[in-house]
Amino acid sequence: MSDPIIRNAQEKRQLEVISGFLLNLGYNLKAHPPSKPLIEMEPGTFAIRMNVTVGDVNKVKIPIDVAIQPKKPRRSKLPILIEAKSAGDFTNVNKRRKEEAKKMSQLRMQFGKDVEYILFLCGYFNAGYLGYEAAEGMDWIWEQRIEDMKQLGL
Repeated sequence: MSDPIIRNAQEKRQLEVISGFLLNLGYNLKAHPPSKPLIEMEPGTFAIRMNVTVGDVNKVKIPIDVAIQPKKPRRSKLPILIEAKSAGDFTNVNKRRKEEAKKMSQLRMQFGKDVEYILFLCGYFNAGYLGYEAAEGMDWIWEQRIEDMKQLGL
């Protein structure tokens, strides 16, 4: 019963860490209007806990923990999408690894191969989990190495 409570507290803390890092880089926290296309996200801004709609006929809202539009947007104009993940043991992550893969697949179907969906990890993630996510086209940044986010072009 305590696992979801701890996981939610960890995610909240992770989002605070990311927010602080981005604010220190001169980014502004600004919600992106759901009525506007994702590619119209304002440069130099980031949004916390937003939904991205995918699908043409059967529309589905995908929850995204953080969306960052670099100050100099990429050619695709797509923001960087981040999923905050924490795990207290290896068992839980192996049960949940398909969730991220499904999100990545849906995002690619909607926006193409230029989607960048990054996992922001804290805790226990083994090689099996990391290999599975890498095979699906996802990369990750360890929370204790948040400076690595600069390599995303921030």
